[in-house]
Amino acid sequence: MGQLLELAKIETPNIEFKDKLLIPIWEKMVSRLRVSEKEGIQLLETEDFSAVGLMAAFAAKQISGNKVFFVLNRHINPTNICVLSCKFCDFAKKPGENDAYEMSIDEILNQIDENISEVHIVGGHHPTWEFDHYVNMVRSIHDKFPDVQIKAFTASEIDYFHRRWKVTPEESLTTLKEAGLQTMPGGGAEVFSDRIHKMLLPGKANENRWLEIHKIAHKMGIKSNCTLLYGHIETFEERIRHLIKLRELQDETGGFLAFIPLEYQVGSTFLRRRHTPPLDDLKMIAASRIMLDNIKYIKSYWVMLGEATASIGLNFGANDLDGTIGEEKIAHAALADSPLGRAREKMVLSIQDADRIPVERDALYNEIRVYD
Repeated sequence: MGQLLELAKIETPNIEFKDKLLIPIWEKMVSRLRVSEKEGIQLLETEDFSAVGLMAAFAAKQISGNKVFFVLNRHINPTNICVLSCKFCDFAKKPGENDAYEMSIDEILNQIDENISEVHIVGGHHPTWEFDHYVNMVRSIHDKFPDVQIKAFTASEIDYFHRRWKVTPEESLTTLKEAGLQTMPGGGAEVFSDRIHKMLLPGKANENRWLEIHKIAHKMGIKSNCTLLYGHIETFEERIRHLIKLRELQDETGGFLAFIPLEYQVGSTFLRRRHTPPLDDLKMIAASRIMLDNIKYIKSYWVMLGEATASIGLNFGANDLDGTIGEEKIAHAALADSPLGRAREKMVLSIQDADRIPVERDALYNEIRVYD
């Protein structure tokens, strides 16, 4: 048995199951037993939509009651110039292409202010920016805004620093932490599948490398998030195996703060003709909450889901709505159907619309304000 979260005792709902195959899963959840791979796949395959939502909502309430968290943050994507050619990505450009850009450190600083709690930095694998440039980026932010927590660089970017500049993950993370880095985002995982890796992202860090780098970070005291990109060519089996691998690493390190299911944005890559339907989004959130019994926070990521679906997701097991974002570019390069930024008030209202209690937090999930 893994390191399950400590759960509060709340009243167990009486769920009327149309799909009787869900009953053994529910009995396991109530008895604090871990859900298997086969059972996880059943959660995604079932047509008993309301039952899965009630199961996941029960799990979420045991962890955080009626509280749902959000952060005042700013997403910064310093460059879209990238050596990779991932087939699902509308964001990356080659040098000289239309819309290719590079932000100076001053331009980055101008997008930050002392009113936010977190700055979130991810970008392309730039062909010529040396590692010291990234260190200076973090140090400059920390020096000017010492109270703003810095979440920066995916495991795939850390791997690229090693492959391009021969800076090992241990060396890069040590240096970045000294410069002011506090946490890591969870991007770059995509789907833990050799099949999909070969087809869609052959030059990117594979699952073993992604997991290895997060394990290194956790052992250094750097907490991180984790993700899954779904809704393209992956199977339900691949989704659930991905979740189990995250669960296994969390058992070992306890270093993951939150899990974010990321819906594939069709954009112009057209791995599928249209977005996965909202019902799939909600079942993915619910399955994540039920499977990841050792990760406290599951995000309903409004940037990719849209405001309405994200708010509903708070009744399907999610207990975090992410943040106000600001000028996020990666999802919007793929034509994500959401506004570019949201004020604190809109975050609070979205959470209240789901009949939940909004809680403003920082990057490490310390509570700043509860909106009763």
